[in-house]
Amino acid sequence: MSVLFTRKRFMAALAVSCLALASCGQKTADKAAPAAAEAAKTEYKIGWTIYAGWMPWAYAQQSGIVKKWADKYGLKIELVQINDYVESLNQYSAGKLDGVTATNMDALTVPAAAGKDTTVVMIGDYSNGNDGLVLKDGTSLAQLKGRSVNLVELSVSHYLLARALEKAGLKMSDVKTVNTSDADIVAAFGAKETQALVTWNPQLSEVKKAPGATEVFDSSKIPGEILDGLMVSTEALKANPNLGKALAGIWYETMALTVAQTPEGKAAREQMAKLSGADLASFEGQLKTTHLYADPKAALAATVSPDLVTANDRVRKFSFSMGLFGQGAKSVDDIGISFPGGKTLGDPKNVKLRFDTTYVQQAADGKL
Repeated sequence: MSVLFTRKRFMAALAVSCLALASCGQKTADKAAPAAAEAAKTEYKIGWTIYAGWMPWAYAQQSGIVKKWADKYGLKIELVQINDYVESLNQYSAGKLDGVTATNMDALTVPAAAGKDTTVVMIGDYSNGNDGLVLKDGTSLAQLKGRSVNLVELSVSHYLLARALEKAGLKMSDVKTVNTSDADIVAAFGAKETQALVTWNPQLSEVKKAPGATEVFDSSKIPGEILDGLMVSTEALKANPNLGKALAGIWYETMALTVAQTPEGKAAREQMAKLSGADLASFEGQLKTTHLYADPKAALAATVSPDLVTANDRVRKFSFSMGLFGQGAKSVDDIGISFPGGKTLGDPKNVKLRFDTTYVQQAADGKL
């Protein structure tokens, strides 16, 4: 199986990452280097892992787009591939990386929950069918009741299951979850005892080929809730806003190539596919179920939309209910999430995750 898009989003291991950081959920100051020490910094490391929506970063590094924009702002930016998604979040949370590609849920439940003040520089995409729920010998969501469901527990898959149950008028207690690693999920569907599962691509596409398999729910039914983006240290951005400008410039120049139906665009996608260990057909197939915010104006509209607040409210409530804010968290409001226009979910005095339009706005205005 191709290594493409093996974005490991399981959260049980992530809770461990909080041990070396501030206690999860506590209202403590971020232990990152103070802004004064960051002021002279001009070299940065951004971590990324293999996933359809994040391969443009790999291409930008190889093609020279990263260097072009870094040079423009007097910076040195290194895009670092981390082989394990969980490890990339751990390294960012520990201050070994200045930024990282991540989902909105993971940004909230790992660095933010650990006290790391994090800014979403840009929303890159949302899962638009990359994640799905498959029944064995069943054709409707209602048939989930009483079944066991194999999935990576405490992950985006778990969140998708919760939303599917809600749509069907069922509760989490109506099913039994079976924790199954992403590496084993395809084989698990073939086991006699398996009745249903939730997974993401490319595993999802393989499971759907199995006899008796019917996909009854996917992430296209909850658009904008499973978001992928670039998360950067708020302190680093405050100390040197040119970092945000350079990253936005890199992203949108590369995005224009990614979606271009030209020989140059095709060549860029071919290289992205190669960098991820897949062929062009596989890569482009995955892009079809990834809603890319290639145009900064579209990304800006999504970031200021009330729908973003609604989606993240669902995510934070699910995360808290599953214990992903850490043992110290007493309320879903312990961690603050800020949005454009002065809207805040949770404690406004403990904002640790910020959706900021500063750099996307500059890109949309052509002012980078």
